[in-house]
Amino acid sequence: MSSIKIECVLPENCQCGESPVWEEASSSLLFVDIPAKKVCRWDALSKQVQRMTVDAPVGSVALRQSGGYVATIGTKFCALNWEDQSVVVLAAVEKDKKNNRFNDGKVDPAGRYFAANRRSVYKLEKEEHIPDGMCIDTEGKLWVACYNGGRVIRLDPETGKRLQTVKLPVDKTTSCCFGGKDYSEMYVTCARAGLDPEALLRQPEAGGIFKITGLGVKGIPPYAYAG
Repeated sequence: MSSIKIECVLPENCQCGESPVWEEASSSLLFVDIPAKKVCRWDALSKQVQRMTVDAPVGSVALRQSGGYVATIGTKFCALNWEDQSVVVLAAVEKDKKNNRFNDGKVDPAGRYFAANRRSVYKLEKEEHIPDGMCIDTEGKLWVACYNGGRVIRLDPETGKRLQTVKLPVDKTTSCCFGGKDYSEMYVTCARAGLDPEALLRQPEAGGIFKITGLGVKGIPPYAYAG
């Protein structure tokens, strides 16, 4: 196995970065900054980042088979058109609970977009968490970002045994995904909200996007929403 390398590829200073998704067609990483109400797209080739601001905290973003993206914004499932920065509401839940919001979301192999708040789980199927901070490799093992743990761990889902630990130079690791041209790279989001000035001095890259190479395993491409 080659040696593991960890680097901050984008010092984004996310208050709470989440929901990293690799878009193979554009060699880009999508992710959100939940409280900043932003969806971001980082081009791994040009190293440039584009940002789209929405009107409520955005819990997750995902690819869409028909083009563009989908995202959970507040308590709404929305379609995003990146070219004109427009948002179209596809479905809304719990409209009476104004302070509620989706916390995470992912698309399953059937193309359904699942999202969860702190009390409920919903799904958006093409007609109408999703473990938090996890992804899976081609060997069927789980990779889990540990919030306040500053690490990503690899687990055997059948035995629960920890197989590998990768420590990062930040405490609040939030989520992870595989990407790159052969899905051999891992991208990790993290947060800086809640860190005091002393902690920020110790971890100036908090809120950035990290790339891990040399893991010796590959991931599977993300699923796209079928609607």
